[in-house]
Amino acid sequence: MSDYTAPTKDMQFVIESLANLDALNQLSDYQDATADMVEAILEQAGRFASEVIAPLNQSGDQHGAQLEDGKVSAPPGFADAYRQFTENGWMGLDQPPEFDGQGMPYLMQSAVAEMWNSANMAFTLCPLLTGGAAEALKTHAPEAIKQKYLPEMIAGRFTGTMNLTEPQAGSDLSAVRSKAVPDGDFYRISGQKIFITWGEHDMAENIIHLVLARLPDAPEGVKGISLFLVPKFLVNDDGSLGERNDLNVVSLEHKLGIHASPTCVMSFGDNDGAIGYLIGEENNGLACMFTMMNHARLEVGMEGVGLSTRAYQHALAYAKDRIQGFAHGHEGRVSIIHHPDVRRMLMQMRAISEASRAIAYTTAASYDLAHKASDTEQRQQHQRRVELMTPVVKGWCTEMAQEATYLGIQVHGG
Repeated sequence: MSDYTAPTKDMQFVIESLANLDALNQLSDYQDATADMVEAILEQAGRFASEVIAPLNQSGDQHGAQLEDGKVSAPPGFADAYRQFTENGWMGLDQPPEFDGQGMPYLMQSAVAEMWNSANMAFTLCPLLTGGAAEALKTHAPEAIKQKYLPEMIAGRFTGTMNLTEPQAGSDLSAVRSKAVPDGDFYRISGQKIFITWGEHDMAENIIHLVLARLPDAPEGVKGISLFLVPKFLVNDDGSLGERNDLNVVSLEHKLGIHASPTCVMSFGDNDGAIGYLIGEENNGLACMFTMMNHARLEVGMEGVGLSTRAYQHALAYAKDRIQGFAHGHEGRVSIIHHPDVRRMLMQMRAISEASRAIAYTTAASYDLAHKASDTEQRQQHQRRVELMTPVVKGWCTEMAQEATYLGIQVHGG
């Protein structure tokens, strides 16, 4: 297995020349995002990806997350890597300074996310979901909720999840049946959710579940869904952790290639009902959750970019090392990189990787401009582009990642 080396020069070229870093740097919020700063961030992120989380990829998948007595433990080394990840501030790279983030553009978050995914996608799924949950809270949560939870999530002390799917519903969210019953200032949540990524683990102090559920008088269909924040541990007014909430992990799924990421079946409200707090308006939860879902779509696109790059690096290293056959103009047996069809496959993999990166990074830059551009018309223009390109980033980059990894298998001998 080849080591991972972040292609920082290729990344910096796309950031500066295609995603137009200068345009972002002219915005008052991103004046620190200079070319020198970008280079330094990429260098440090590349070192962390290659030296800390990449070595855990294979061992983590072989060991897997473990469920015992209702508690999930991450594979050996993951908790320490996550501690370093949060202490180095990577969770808050693109988050606002008012919640203790570093205020870098989302473009930079996309670039480092490529590295994390190339190095260890199972590990990366945890901060991916946390970032999406934070985005939903920033956009839709009451101010008191923001002040209580966002700094903790941005620091990485709390992680986040997305609770959509139920056994009887699948991807049809109109069939969601989890219940939310008003009880004073909060709600009592009950129901079961499936395929909850990093729904339970031992790497952070608390886990913040964003849960779709229905009020007793809610209309049928997607117009009757509300969104709730349901913490694993209740949080006191002074920020300290209180008692365990009424929620539990029932079982773990086993997903190919990401056994280190606990994909949980979660049960809420087996006893008195899990305490949850309304995010957004009643019966408008799906619109609020779409903020997180669209953020996740962009991040899933970065999974495709990262895996394409890693597959290319593996295949290239193998092709240079594997001796087989003869080639015109060379004496004796040669490494397979000298064979024209192998070179064709490698070049196609590289083209996929670079095209995916360009699409994802330029969309991320539009995301920044849609939020921060000083001109209203410019913001609206970039928002329209983000809405157009979000499904392209998610769909095309992941589909082409399958093509790249297929070609990588062929280079290795089919």
